[in-house]
Amino acid sequence: MPDNQGTAHAVYGMGRWGRDLLSVLPNGDIALSNPLMPDAPKVSLPEIVHDLEQRGIHAPILLRVSSFLENEIAHINNSMTDAINRVGYRGKYRGVFPIKVNQQAQVVDRIVEFGRPYSYGLEAGSKPELVIALAHRLPKDALIVCNGVKDEEFIRLAILSRKLGFNTMIVLESPKELETVIGVVEELGEEPLLGVRVKLTNQIGGKWEESSGDRSTFGMNTDQLVSVIDKLRDAKLLHCLKLQHSHLGSQVPDVNDVRRAVGEACRYFVELTREGAELTHLDLGGGLGIDYTGEKKAIENSTNYSVEEYCSNVVETVAYAMDEAQLTHPTLITESGRAVVATSSMLIFNVLEATLYDAPTAPHPQTDDHHLVSDLAAVKGYLNSERLQECLNDANFYRNELRALFRRGYIDLRQMARAERIYLHLMSKIKELAPPTGSAPEIDEQLEKVADIYHCNFSLFQSLPDVWAIDQLHPIVPLQRLNEAPDRRAVLSDITCDSDGKVDEFILADGISPSLPVHTLEDDKPYYLGVFFVGAYQETLGDLHNLFGDTNVATIDLRADGGFDLLQEVEGDTISQVLSYVEYDPRDCVDAFRKFIDEAVSAGTLKNADRRTLMAAYRDSINGYTYYE
Repeated sequence: MPDNQGTAHAVYGMGRWGRDLLSVLPNGDIALSNPLMPDAPKVSLPEIVHDLEQRGIHAPILLRVSSFLENEIAHINNSMTDAINRVGYRGKYRGVFPIKVNQQAQVVDRIVEFGRPYSYGLEAGSKPELVIALAHRLPKDALIVCNGVKDEEFIRLAILSRKLGFNTMIVLESPKELETVIGVVEELGEEPLLGVRVKLTNQIGGKWEESSGDRSTFGMNTDQLVSVIDKLRDAKLLHCLKLQHSHLGSQVPDVNDVRRAVGEACRYFVELTREGAELTHLDLGGGLGIDYTGEKKAIENSTNYSVEEYCSNVVETVAYAMDEAQLTHPTLITESGRAVVATSSMLIFNVLEATLYDAPTAPHPQTDDHHLVSDLAAVKGYLNSERLQECLNDANFYRNELRALFRRGYIDLRQMARAERIYLHLMSKIKELAPPTGSAPEIDEQLEKVADIYHCNFSLFQSLPDVWAIDQLHPIVPLQRLNEAPDRRAVLSDITCDSDGKVDEFILADGISPSLPVHTLEDDKPYYLGVFFVGAYQETLGDLHNLFGDTNVATIDLRADGGFDLLQEVEGDTISQVLSYVEYDPRDCVDAFRKFIDEAVSAGTLKNADRRTLMAAYRDSINGYTYYE
């Protein structure tokens, strides 16, 4: 294996989580591989970024790779088909994409396009999402599954859409919702396609365990199900009940949980059929996870199974249960969202500057310095690998004592500055002598406290909200210089003025680390970092902390010749646009600023010549990108 590939795999673990989508070129650049054309040349990601910036699309950039999205849709559908053929399952698979996972038009449009050969449909969990689904020309066999709380308007639109040939299924979430459906059916005189959401008792593990089990938010228990069956029979609508929806969970880490949950869902399917429901579809909801860390374990941010194994478990379990009950094999539905879109997007941003917590040189203590400054400097004289822990302890003790003296006014600013510089120089020497990460945990822990801070051009709250809110892990890797061993470790700070705006957990080859191996920044040379697998939820959940808006978005397709085509560009939010989101009229802001200028001119505190400069600066800002330019 070439050295640069070794660095990417040995340091960042890219071989474990990269899914053969990423590799490293001889020049150290991360490259994108086209999974649809494995023999095509790999495309340098830094060159893609440079090309986009030449076109005026500047970092931070959300880069969507159309080829990755198409590959994942084909992967899931083909894996289900292979499992059906291997098991001898006598039903079909009709997957649907849950729009809530990524509602962006470019994404949903391409999912419909790439899903067409598989009759791939959409899931709508709200009225706006149903409106989106009904604006797409779906294949005739594709489904629209309507989940969530529904009012009369939602239900009416879903039922009427069937007149246009849409296979729109209304999934009942509660007995009360059924009453609303019956009212709309009587008003329209049109029969619906109905489903019922069953709350499973089996609880999955992982970060999203509360999305399953008795305390999950949506779905009906057994008593409510019996009530719904009776009400449908009384309303002469029981024959309209075609689908059972049983959500397995979200980002399920353990494949055995999948099998157990599917088995329980089948029991309900059998019993509902015995109650007279003419069920034809079994919807197993979401759950298919992404192995973000590449650890292949049943833990948060990882999974212990592949897509193929997931599909086999689902198909085998349903086939066995239906054969045992002597029932026709139903059409299988899953609502895999994360597994479809997560890998297709990446966030790319540049490092603006670094705060370094070591120093190459140190000043000599002056004769009138406090003796603790000399004591601190003397640590270097006995610093060696055998006394590393002792030197760390001494350096920290002397620095803390000096800081206490400074707070009490016993030493001045310049003396404290010399002490801090001496301490940082000691840290640089200690880092050089430190054993490999993981071999001395206490030393590792102390050195992590003096990791550098790399200040980066992005907003955590806008572009990576799950990293901040629920400690979601995404692979983060430098895009260049991977033919060089990283020589520093850093945490990443965004450009918001919030102490929470930082990333301090990273996926590495040897586990999760509180710092990221990075390279020393070079003057006048850009240094880019990529956050991978951000296609699920991150675009939808982002907020306007500090009024940083949406980033620039570029959608590309990888070509067979090793190049790429820019399919679509969406410019990031301007300050004017963001102000309008929070109820400001940008024109009023301009008028108010102009008034202040004119008042200053009238008062003689501002020259007429400066008026134009000030107004131009204000207009340039209000029409500019919210991020660092």
